[in-house]
Amino acid sequence: MSDVLLISGSPALKSRSSHLLAFAASTLDAWNVSNETVSILDFPAEDLIQARYESESFTAFKAKVETARAIIIATPIYKGSFTGGLKALLDILPQNSLRGKTIVPIATAGTQAHLLAIDYSLKPVLSVLGATDLRQGVFVVDTQFHYTDTGFRLDDHVQERFDTSLGRLAVTLKAQVQV
Repeated sequence: MSDVLLISGSPALKSRSSHLLAFAASTLDAWNVSNETVSILDFPAEDLIQARYESESFTAFKAKVETARAIIIATPIYKGSFTGGLKALLDILPQNSLRGKTIVPIATAGTQAHLLAIDYSLKPVLSVLGATDLRQGVFVVDTQFHYTDTGFRLDDHVQERFDTSLGRLAVTLKAQVQV
């Protein structure tokens, strides 16, 4: 069981959103917060596309969602919304499966025109799944993300928002343990 389940909604093996999710995982590791990452690429496309809810390929995923205390979801934004693969994976989850979990959405996009995609497309779906502790998302535009020889860096103000979001999540998780 992991405290935090990280879900990648990117249809690409390497993308800005998957890099941000990997960075979140390494930050949580450094803070001794147990975490595990799942990607839409981990599941048979046919099971996702045909919504095979009872497929054994989703059994472990559903169990991980059930036992996680928090979930971080990262997705690129295409045409004003999160990826179809992520929507198909979320559709597999039972009703109210996100109840009682802290949710942190992360989105990447080509332009600021998609700034409200987290609030207008992703958060409503998460709410339908029972999420009530939906944190402010982190939105990163391509021009704020810079590849380097050792990985990537974010513009300073975006890095600060990202660090603040993860820090608040860690504080929430530690407070839950102390109760």
